[in-house]
Amino acid sequence: MKLTILDWAVIAGYFLINLLIGLYYRSRATKSTEEFFAGGRNVSWWLAGTSMVATTFAADTPLAVTGLVASYGIAGNWLWWNMLMSTMFTVFFFARLWRRSEVLTDVEFAEIRYGGKPAAFLRGFRALYLGIPINCIILGWVNLAMVKILMMIFNFSDSIIFGMTLTPKIQALTVVFVIMLITSSISTLSGLWGVLVTDLFQFVLKMGMVITLAYYSVKACGGMDTMIAKLTALGEAKGHGSILSFAPEIGSTWMPMVSFLTFLFVTWWATWYPGAEPGGGGYIAQRMFCAKDEKNSLLATLWFSIANYAIRPWPWILTALASLLLYPDLVDKESGFIKTIVDPNVFPLGLRGVMIAAFAAAYMSTIATQLNWGASYMVNDFYRRFWSKNRDEKHYVFVSQVATVLLMVTSSIVTYYQDSISGAWKLLLALGAGTGSVLILRWFWWRINAWSEISAMAASFVVSLLTMYVCKFNSDDPREFAYSVLITVACSTVVWLLTTFLTAPEEKEKLLSFYRKVRPNPWLWGDIAKEAPEVNPPKDGLNNLLDFVSGCIMVYMALFGVGKIIFGQPGLGIVFLLISSVAAVVIYQDLNRRGWKVTE
Repeated sequence: MKLTILDWAVIAGYFLINLLIGLYYRSRATKSTEEFFAGGRNVSWWLAGTSMVATTFAADTPLAVTGLVASYGIAGNWLWWNMLMSTMFTVFFFARLWRRSEVLTDVEFAEIRYGGKPAAFLRGFRALYLGIPINCIILGWVNLAMVKILMMIFNFSDSIIFGMTLTPKIQALTVVFVIMLITSSISTLSGLWGVLVTDLFQFVLKMGMVITLAYYSVKACGGMDTMIAKLTALGEAKGHGSILSFAPEIGSTWMPMVSFLTFLFVTWWATWYPGAEPGGGGYIAQRMFCAKDEKNSLLATLWFSIANYAIRPWPWILTALASLLLYPDLVDKESGFIKTIVDPNVFPLGLRGVMIAAFAAAYMSTIATQLNWGASYMVNDFYRRFWSKNRDEKHYVFVSQVATVLLMVTSSIVTYYQDSISGAWKLLLALGAGTGSVLILRWFWWRINAWSEISAMAASFVVSLLTMYVCKFNSDDPREFAYSVLITVACSTVVWLLTTFLTAPEEKEKLLSFYRKVRPNPWLWGDIAKEAPEVNPPKDGLNNLLDFVSGCIMVYMALFGVGKIIFGQPGLGIVFLLISSVAAVVIYQDLNRRGWKVTE
């Protein structure tokens, strides 16, 4: 695809704006590690929540959605739509508790909840494990997706420089490295504040452009009515059922009953996955830590839930549906999204520079967060905790900047040797399956100790790998994937429960300290709660459950209501939106009654 001088000027202007933002926040971010990694804990809900949405909108996300729609129709998105329940659980049960904990990372939580050498081991191990190998795997697949996008957009061919042959992949990797270098520079200069503000700018840009792309893609198919008619006929011809159905056909090959029920009732709370951790965690927790107070922490995750699941999906889905009609013989269905951009009959030539900038924004928002998040583990939870204590804040900020650069270089090496995006995704699912129950209950049950969490991680790791490589369960087969999840969850739960009761509980002083600081619901804290009569924790379990259910109804009804209106069923769409509004009112009134006003 050839670009004009104006296109290149737009792309250059985009990078310049990001660099200026980084320079603007440099002095503020380098004051302390709390500023560098948590924005001084003074961030408003709308900025923290938008940053969450921007981070999860990676360059590969629209491609993944296109692949799901091509394979399973719109209903294929239940593979990630089910995770709304995990996010909404975090909103009402954990957001305020995370903010109360006042930790700098979710890994640091281990030593305010548990005590002794097991807690120190858990913190140090998780810091290195999540901060380096897991983080670099994530960075690697995001880089690979960007390589794929650049190879399609620019159509690289073999080039010879200084006698060396540069393949298209090497050329694309070089461009990705340069973009990552710019991103790393911004993150190194400005810490979390730079990440947050660039996320806001990037989110507006990329959402505007995917909406624009959806409009032109549908137009290229002859308009919405024509596209709907053609897709209906296509689904009937292939015998796959309706491509436009929002709910899976339970008896279908790709979504048998056991798979759908596993997604709805097990996976969302039982499986650890970046950005959808049971009980919150990772960079989602980092945004909760940086919020001004508990109210802003809750509202940030609530806004993230709404924007992530009710606002973002439809432009991607519309473009994916259009690509099925425009390029029916395309072998790599995911690439259909990119094809609509490079096709002069679909996307206007004058907007290509802006669209490339939007893809760079999608890539950079994810990379910047992963680098800052990973560095926070390496510095706060390993270097500062175990290696170099009692140094001044400027020293730790400098080490944080060095760690950010080292992560960038390491992830680039991982990208070079990483061949499969889907393979990395399957690996992370395998490593995280089954740990959710202990990650949730550690907040609410006094008896859980550090060995509970360690044994859950070990059991989930071993059992999930056994199901994959010994039992040969195929994660691409929905039925076998469901069985793998259920077996792993059952085995890991038995292991950590046995470990809990076979090992000593945490020291009473540690439990009392945690209870007084975080003030969780006292129901499962027994004698610990009785020994802290001065603490008046809210007995809000049923209220939180009501808000959780209402939140899921609100977002799902908004998602489906907008979809029905788009696909020519305005009456049903309005009904869904009214139901969504009623659920929103229920949440608003409950938060107001309990003193959590939604307005400033």
